Amino acid sequence: MDAARPHLVWDWNGTLLNDLDLVVASTNTVFATVGGPTVTADEHRVRFRRPIADYYAEVLGQAVDDEEFGRLDTIFHNAYREGLTTCRLAHDAQVAMASWPGSQSLLSMWFHSELVPTVHTYGLTGHFVRVDGLRATVGGDRKAESLRRHLAELDVDGRDVVLIGDSLDDADAALEVGGRAVLYTGGFTDPTRLRASGHPVADTLTEAVTLARTLP
Repeated sequence: MDAARPHLVWDWNGTLLNDLDLVVASTNTVFATVGGPTVTADEHRVRFRRPIADYYAEVLGQAVDDEEFGRLDTIFHNAYREGLTTCRLAHDAQVAMASWPGSQSLLSMWFHSELVPTVHTYGLTGHFVRVDGLRATVGGDRKAESLRRHLAELDVDGRDVVLIGDSLDDADAALEVGGRAVLYTGGFTDPTRLRASGHPVADTLTEAVTLARTLP
């Protein structure tokens, strides 16, 4: 069965890459530097959102301005880089990618200069017609504008796109370009929040691709 929407955009962190534990540990490193609490993985999944500065502000109980967030974002990424070699792909990532009948690309909000060689290291480059990461020096913002630029570079109409990701921000980005999203429960967001959104939700990436192939 071919897909009604011929192009699939994958999210990276928390979707193809199983890095939840590392992200939570790196987030706790950030919070510890400002006397904040330690969050569990479950607490992180309930509260995490973009812009990430808003998430930090909620947990810390104080405003986080652009300057402070830039400092905290640097701390986060330094801790994240130290643990990245411990991360593995989602258990069915390879099978899921192989089951999609159309074109595929990868869009991440992680830094482009680090994303591209990392994707290559995992042996995935050949799956994608394009790989894009963040080309700014500070992360944490929403995905919609990055998705818009990504599709423009591909010359793909947003109405022809399904995005598979693990956050409500992924779904919002897909809707803003006229596409659809399938949300994956194995990443950074609590499954209850995902199911309450009204978007299709899958517990595995292979199930996510199956759902994506049926979306009108």
